[in-house]
Amino acid sequence: MIPEDLYYSEEHEWVRLDEDIATIGITDFAQDQLGDIVYVELPAVGDVVQAGSVIGELESTKSVSDIFSPLSGEVVARNEALDGGPEVINSDPYGEGWLIRVRPSDEDPKASLLEAEAYKALIPD
Repeated sequence: MIPEDLYYSEEHEWVRLDEDIATIGITDFAQDQLGDIVYVELPAVGDVVQAGSVIGELESTKSVSDIFSPLSGEVVARNEALDGGPEVINSDPYGEGWLIRVRPSDEDPKASLLEAEAYKALIPD
């Protein structure tokens, strides 16, 4: 399941661009590889994130995995619902399981991201 209307990073994050705000989450492939997610650590509203940098952690029953920012900008929202129910990332990674919203500082936030077809080529069938 790879929605065509999103952009992707090689680290398995997705990005939905809505005017000047980017919503970021992890892909269905990533949540499947992690297993049952039991804890999420996210940056705070107001934090500035850099593309490619670690911005948080996902802890699952299998392992702990870093979350990488697919773009640079200022965090304008974090999904507070994940604090009490991180498992929603497993059940709805492209919807209610979003992680953060960022106001991109890049001129063209899409420039370093992959379109759905290119991302599909990265993951095994």
